[in-house]
Amino acid sequence: MRAVLDIVLLVLQIYIWLLIAAAVLSWLIAFNVVNTRNQVVAMIADMLYRLTEPLLRPIRSMLPNLGGIDVSPVILILLIFSKYFYIASMVTYLTFYMIEKFHVSVQQAQIYLFIFLFSVAAGTLLGGPLGDRFGRKYVIWFSILGAAPFTLLLPHVGIFWTAVLSVVIGIIIASAFSAILVYAQELLPGKVGLISGLFFGLAFGFGGLGSAALGVLADHKGIIFVYQTCSFLPLIGILTGFLPNIGVRNNNKV
Repeated sequence: MRAVLDIVLLVLQIYIWLLIAAAVLSWLIAFNVVNTRNQVVAMIADMLYRLTEPLLRPIRSMLPNLGGIDVSPVILILLIFSKYFYIASMVTYLTFYMIEKFHVSVQQAQIYLFIFLFSVAAGTLLGGPLGDRFGRKYVIWFSILGAAPFTLLLPHVGIFWTAVLSVVIGIIIASAFSAILVYAQELLPGKVGLISGLFFGLAFGFGGLGSAALGVLADHKGIIFVYQTCSFLPLIGILTGFLPNIGVRNNNKV
């Protein structure tokens, strides 16, 4: 029975990486980094499409028909949840994680926390211009799901790569907020104040709830387990694929 469970978990893990690969390739194609006229690229894209579309198609077909309700704000809230729960795990417990796993001093652990916070600040500044240039939906997708390979690696690397990955994660995942906020404002025009207040409130609220919930989890399972669990949170970024294209919607209205 254990062997069967291990096989199932392995298949699920491989499929998760296929979903990530499909998302990354779609970004590269959208940003004209690679071109589907290239036979190898086209073959890989077709293979990933055939493997992932059977799962994504029924979800896409169900989402728009939930009683006539636009689920896009719900998806954005879930993305905010994944982003700020993960940031809470880093900001609140990175110091303890470094001390427990690598046996560094408190002062040294705080340097790693400073590095992460600096990268978060840099990512927040970069998110706005990147959203204007490439489109907010792509930036949201990249900034959350794109962090997944790095968050999944973080609990399994040494101290040097922990520092490197924390910088990469901080920059990528922090670039989401401005794009999410402006996207939500475009999704519900005429309600800028409501959307701004709602999403800023959710950001701080999820951060506070995340700190408390992860603290309880750390007490019962340990700080290492917290980071292994939180590493899967950016996979919620897959939901970005179900957000409508605001640019297309606005063009249709014109």
